[in-house]
Amino acid sequence: MGDSFPLLTVRGIVIRMHITFPLILVWAVLQFGVFTGQGVSGAVFGIIVMLLLFTIVVLHELGHSLAAQHYGVPVNEIVLLPIGGVAQLQRIPEKPVQELVIAIAGPLVNIGIAILLYLAHRLFGIGGVSAGDPMRLLMGVGRGGINAIFDYIFALNLFLAIFNLIPAFPMDGGRVLRALLAIRLDYARATAIAVTIGQALALLAGLWGFLGGDFFLIIIAIFVYMGAGQEGQLVQLRRVLGNLLVERAYSRQARALNPHSTLQEAVDLTLTTFQSDFPVCDGEQLVGLLTYRRLVESLNQRSSDTPVREVMLTDVKPVSPKDSMFDAQQRMGEEQLDALPVVQDGRFLGLLTSRDVGEVYRLASSHPGLLSRSGVGGAA
Repeated sequence: MGDSFPLLTVRGIVIRMHITFPLILVWAVLQFGVFTGQGVSGAVFGIIVMLLLFTIVVLHELGHSLAAQHYGVPVNEIVLLPIGGVAQLQRIPEKPVQELVIAIAGPLVNIGIAILLYLAHRLFGIGGVSAGDPMRLLMGVGRGGINAIFDYIFALNLFLAIFNLIPAFPMDGGRVLRALLAIRLDYARATAIAVTIGQALALLAGLWGFLGGDFFLIIIAIFVYMGAGQEGQLVQLRRVLGNLLVERAYSRQARALNPHSTLQEAVDLTLTTFQSDFPVCDGEQLVGLLTYRRLVESLNQRSSDTPVREVMLTDVKPVSPKDSMFDAQQRMGEEQLDALPVVQDGRFLGLLTSRDVGEVYRLASSHPGLLSRSGVGGAA
């Protein structure tokens, strides 16, 4: 992931920091040091609590990740963003109990941390934790010191657990709700109900924020509404494409360039064909991929007679005809590609494009079973 860099690895899971992450530290300096008038001490306080908060976020995401690994679900990485952390699982198991455990594992980590912090308060007198009134935690932030840091982290940890248990995608509570519904219902139907509930809650929260002038609540409502919709779309894609293979759609007549072809030749093919991404082959062996984006960037920096071997992408992993079309579609989205080369036994066969997948999706959605009955085919 080019826009992040690795920090450490835990059980094979790479924890990465997005390049925008330092923005949250800048915000902390402004919020606690400048806006409150506490100067350097406030700025230091802000940085410390943000770093501790994101340590808790990492533990939360590791809870999901380790639970996923327990069920054999591969975890690509954990990425720290200014708005929180994201554990990138390769898939979510459709077995309801497994998804329930994976979803609840993150908030349970926060609840465990909260219990430990409360015990630390009772045993060592740190902070102002009150079992009867947890919100008293926030009242002592302004006094600074270890007690204020302890109180603030305790409150934020509880907020993280409670917020994530809201029964709406993309929060963990939405996945918990779906898993519980899927015990009795079809997975797609359970997802549709969970999405509807999540979007309804988002609309109510947005209305409440609008009437109360709470701009932050409106932003959260928009985030939840869009996240729920995206989850519904993802499940629909998986339902339609999940049982189809790449061999059903890839373009077998895709034009290929050789390493000595020039950028001008790629431009000519782009203008005279429907193709805009070009595999680069040495004989029948795939050696690279020249995407349309890469072509345009290269033309802005180099002459049109530059050989494509100097600018082609060489790290794009091809797909095979027997790979899942859904997985290939997800890869294209994650890697920001419009096409993937199709290779079998080291021999280039063709190109799977987002247009090919879109055509298959529309056909399979409007005529279920059509592709499973038809013979193996693909775009020309």
